[in-house]
Amino acid sequence: MKISLCNEVLRERPFAEQCALAAALGYDGLEVAPFTLSDDPARIPAAERARLKRLAADAGVPVTGLHWLLSAPAGLSITNGGADVVARTRAHILSMVELCADLGGTVLVHGSPGQRQLADAPSPEAGRMVAADHFASAGDAAERAGVLYLVEPLAPSLTDYINTIEEAARVVESVASPGLATMLDCAAVAGGECESAAILAERWLPSGVLRHIHLNDRALGGPGQGEDRFMPLLAALARGGYDGIAAIEPFIYSPDGPTCAARSIGYVRGLIETLGDAS
Repeated sequence: MKISLCNEVLRERPFAEQCALAAALGYDGLEVAPFTLSDDPARIPAAERARLKRLAADAGVPVTGLHWLLSAPAGLSITNGGADVVARTRAHILSMVELCADLGGTVLVHGSPGQRQLADAPSPEAGRMVAADHFASAGDAAERAGVLYLVEPLAPSLTDYINTIEEAARVVESVASPGLATMLDCAAVAGGECESAAILAERWLPSGVLRHIHLNDRALGGPGQGEDRFMPLLAALARGGYDGIAAIEPFIYSPDGPTCAARSIGYVRGLIETLGDAS
């Protein structure tokens, strides 16, 4: 299992400094939020994409993927069925698949709760149908690009569409694209699931539908900064043979971004070392 840092934790620093600091702290890679790169990330030129990929790789923290895919530009939605919104959203999703591949990433995490509200659709069923079409196109594009597009379950406090891994798995199974899968976000689990992250990992890893992890505390800090304990989840991942990426994604940076990133990786690396000693 590799540990990646979601780069918005350090977004006030130039990208080269983000890479250098993440490497110095012991991260294996960066999971990039496209809005930190540009107000319109689909329009990032090829030369700039190559430069960003090279900066990360040379620092020893290659880009592992993307998340917060629909945050910029404004006006995107996977549930709104208006023809213009559908066209702009579809084009943006496909461009994010290209951006991920161009940066050397392997996964795209579709969270973006503000852009997936069933209230934006004429009816909940209509919104689900529009979203399913988007996910089908995303999965096909991801397969062609050699990456994975991941439907991220989020807490009901954030969105009314896809709140549990089971709901996400139903969407993935209905689309039936090899390029589409789901993932587990610890804060989202705490806010929307009836079972623990460890139990969910044990249940869904064997199915092959669960392909990525976000580590964060239900209080929205980094792992080790709140009351949640992560050893059960890490142990479940180890038992399940998980060899993908676990990205540290705090939303509250206490006391600041760099310190939060440092505390989080120290805590997680310590747990992983303890698991290794116990085996």
